[in-house]
Formats: sequence, C-alpha cells, structure tokens
Amino acid sequence: MFYYRPLVQSGPKPADALPLTGGPLWFNQVERLSRTEAPQILPASELPEDWQRRLCRPRPALAGLSMDRPRIMGILNVTPDSFSDGGSFNAPESALAHAKTMAEAGAEMIDVGGESTRPGAAEVPIAQEIERTAPVIRAIAPLGLPISIDTRKSAVGRAAAEAGAGLINDVSGFAYDPALADVASTFALPVCVMHMRKAPEDMHLDPHYDNALLDVYDELEERVAAAEAAGIPRARILADPGIGFAKTAQHNLEILNRLSLFHGMGCPLLLGVSRKRFIGSIGQAPEARDRAPGSIAVALAGIAQGVQMVRVHDVAETAQALRLWLAVRDGREA
Repeated sequence: MFYYRPLVQSGPKPADALPLTGGPLWFNQVERLSRTEAPQILPASELPEDWQRRLCRPRPALAGLSMDRPRIMGILNVTPDSFSDGGSFNAPESALAHAKTMAEAGAEMIDVGGESTRPGAAEVPIAQEIERTAPVIRAIAPLGLPISIDTRKSAVGRAAAEAGAGLINDVSGFAYDPALADVASTFALPVCVMHMRKAPEDMHLDPHYDNALLDVYDELEERVAAAEAAGIPRARILADPGIGFAKTAQHNLEILNRLSLFHGMGCPLLLGVSRKRFIGSIGQAPEARDRAPGSIAVALAGIAQGVQMVRVHDVAETAQALRLWLAVRDGREA
C-alpha cells in the first residue's frame, strides 16, 4: 500500500502545480511512502486519482468558519488539574473574562474542557464534568464565537450542545463512548476526531508503533470512517493526529515532519501542540507557562504544511506570529 504526502509550497504557482485543499498553498511533487519501500519523490501528475481528489478538493466551512485560511482555537480549561492552567478559569465569571480576552486577541473558536487529558489524569464523573462545562458554555455563548466542547462522553456532549456548543472535540476519536457520535449527528454538529491509544490514565506508558506516521494515519482514518458511518458527513469532520497523546517526543517529531500526509483523509486538520511536554523538553522550558515560543514555532511549521486550525493557550502571541507569517508568505499585509 502506498501513501502520498504533498510537498507543500507557497508563492507563485507553477503551471504543473495542484492546489492543496483548494487554498493558496500548492504542490507539484509528492513523497510516496510505504511500509516496505524507501520513500520516493514523484511529480504530482503521478498521483492516483483518489489521492488527488482528497488532497485538492476545497474543505467546507466548519461551525461557520471557512477553512481557506488558518484559524485559531483558544483553550479554556475549566478544571482544577489541567497541566498548564488548571484552576485558573473554573468559575463562569473568570471563564467568561478569559474567553473575552482570547476573542479580542484573535481566537475564532473557544474550546471548553472539563476533564484533564494530561498523561496520567483520572477520569471525571459525568455529572461533575457537566457541572463544570455547561454553565461556562452558556456564559460565553453571547460572545458569538463558535464553542467547542472537549469531551469523550455523550451525556456531556448533549448538555454542551443544549447550552450552545457548536462542535464536539473528542480526544478518543469517538471510541470511548460511541453514543457521542449520535449526539453530534442528532444536533448536526461538526466534530474533531483525534488519534489516541488507550486512555489518559495510561496512554503514556511505553507507547510503541511499528511506523509512527503510518500507524497513526491508518488508525485515525479508521476513527474518521467510523464517525462517518455513525452519520457524521466527512465534510463536518476535523482530523487531529493527537500530538502528545500516547506518543513519545520522537513519535511526535516523526508525525510533525510529514504532517501534510494527513490531508489525504480529505478533512481539514487541527493541530494541538500548545505547551506540551515535548515542547518543554526540546525547548528547555520546564514550566508549561514558558512554552509559548516553542508552541508557536511548531504551530507555524504545521500551518506551513497546510493545517487549517491550531489549538492554543497563548492566543495573542500566536495571532501576532500568524499575522506576520502570512504577511511574509504573501509579500503583503492582509
């Protein structure tokens, strides 16, 4: 079996180039990958028709946001124990204030989470997770930004949708509680399907892959297909390779290095690397609050490979960096 990774470029487009997901980035070469042969660079004209279709077709808008330019999802953890900002925004009042700050700084979606998914985190009871998230969603809904609920549980997803959430973000890829996909289908909500093995409690214990890039691609594609089979059209699915979830730093780097492969799923891509442990270890920043520069560097590297959305803690800093990156890419101010 062969996989085809577009070698993404920007700037003036040659006559033989193909558009990446219908946007301003393009490619005229691909890297052919397999589990049994060495990688090979080929002209894009040699792409199989199904791969060309998935790589090139424009991505529809999600939750009211067009996917023709990079978008910023701001993280709003309403938990006492999240690895980076646990306990800071538990009350609806402080959560609303932080959501306003993120919106003013450039966030275009707010991701509300009531259960920490850091390595080793314990599961939160359903009633407690609803109590943490639903009031916050109701409080910030008048801001007018799309709101994502970060949950693995159908009851939490339903309460969030009733409170005003417009997207369901499931780190388990809808494997933990398959009924969550039914909630998304019932409310006609878009979803984010992420790759993760095991659960937060034990995902960090000796993760092993035969080929991190291709194993994650295949397993994530299986979860996307399962969501589609449950009634969620692929046009309403974001795909997230799950950087830092059941992956070592080396696994993360192998996936990030060839991230553009994941456009082959035919979905827009979300990248969540903000303040994660490998950012701290490689960037020599032991404290999570000091990892904004490294987080932004990796986010921009993903955007250069065509990622449509980045999930971040440091919204103002990321938005500034993104504006400058786009200005340099395009040779003009927006």
